[in-house]
Amino acid sequence: MGLTGIQIMQKLPKTNCGDCGFPTCLAFAMKVAAGQAEIDKCPHVDPAVKEEIAEASAPPIRTVVLGSGEHQVKLGGETVLFRHEKRFENPTAIGVRIATDMDAGEVDRRVEAFKKFRWERVGVMLVPQMVAVEDTGAGKEAFVNLVKKVREEAPEAVLVLMSGDKEALSAACELCGEHKPLLYAATLDNFKEMGELAKEKKVPLAVKGESLSETARISEELIKMGLKDLVLDTGAKSVRELYEDQIILRRAAIKKRFKPFGFPSITFPYRYTDNFLAEAMLASVLIPKYAGAVILSDFRGDVLFPLFVERMNIFTDPQKPLVVQEGIYPINGPDENSPVLITCNFALTYFIVSGEIEGSRVPSWLLIKDTEGLSVLTAWAAGKFGADTIAEFVKKSGIADKVKHRKLVIPGYLASIKGELEDELSDWEIIIGPREASSLPAFLKEWKAA
Repeated sequence: MGLTGIQIMQKLPKTNCGDCGFPTCLAFAMKVAAGQAEIDKCPHVDPAVKEEIAEASAPPIRTVVLGSGEHQVKLGGETVLFRHEKRFENPTAIGVRIATDMDAGEVDRRVEAFKKFRWERVGVMLVPQMVAVEDTGAGKEAFVNLVKKVREEAPEAVLVLMSGDKEALSAACELCGEHKPLLYAATLDNFKEMGELAKEKKVPLAVKGESLSETARISEELIKMGLKDLVLDTGAKSVRELYEDQIILRRAAIKKRFKPFGFPSITFPYRYTDNFLAEAMLASVLIPKYAGAVILSDFRGDVLFPLFVERMNIFTDPQKPLVVQEGIYPINGPDENSPVLITCNFALTYFIVSGEIEGSRVPSWLLIKDTEGLSVLTAWAAGKFGADTIAEFVKKSGIADKVKHRKLVIPGYLASIKGELEDELSDWEIIIGPREASSLPAFLKEWKAA
């Protein structure tokens, strides 16, 4: 169990110096206990005490950090079984397999696919993070050359180095430098030498058992060797076993605090089917239940995008509404004569309204006002989408510099604030739009005709 705020405070200097960014040691201790601050923020704590508190406050599933700088990937760090209990912490990393038995053209295509597939949704970049480079028996030189190629052409990719050759893995690690790869994998036969290599290179190590019990045994032995950053592959033989293993790992770590299973998992859906769509469906099951990383056999945009959206939705904090950034959104290439509409920044409202405007094919300016993720009526009732706040936003947004006219379309549900808004924006004509977004295309076409 983690330490309480009082227990943590008793180990602090109790000087209330404020160097941690909090006014008192008690306030800081409470934040550390709640997982909202790191003990490292206090510069005056003894290193041994820091380690003790960090260990006691650590989540039941350890956070394993791969990569470096802006291209870090965090696996694990989970504290709950179900998203509604709190939230899921670190999104499942998604990667693609590249192997030494592939020809140069196929390797190039997969590297390009990794670099190409990028989408932005609600201000969130949806990107793949990992490339698994597998040694299929072509020898050390071929493996190292392939790792070098991927590092040079996709330096942002976090690598999973898959080989049974310790020397090949060591050489590949050197190519990665500070960009931490994941070594794959320690088995019952080689865990000692793989553990020593991981300690020498200071990188995380994957564990691959032939069963849950064997995975636990290897994990336990590596922990005794002093390794802390492990990633688990239970070696499941079937889809059902794979699914069940993910749940058993999570439950054992969170409910029973079983330390050998207190690490994120890595999965390879392509090992269980030759059908790519079936593989994608399996990946879609593993993302919420509870894979730390999913490696696909290939990347296809029509499959990857839905997986990214699923991942984003699953790992969105349920206590915080999904929002879009406040600002001006041009849709369909508007000009100085195009209509100006305004709505709230609740993501669902934005997608519905912007989708209807796009479908109308009428060039328009859409103003998105920050309402802290509340819908139109809820934001109005809470005083976050009233005449005064809308007027202030319109004035500072810069939309007046983009259009010749002074006509602002407000949602039909806000008809009651029309007069008040005209008082606040005396040089603007306030037009009441439709109540439902589905009526926007007809409304905008009338504007265009006028």
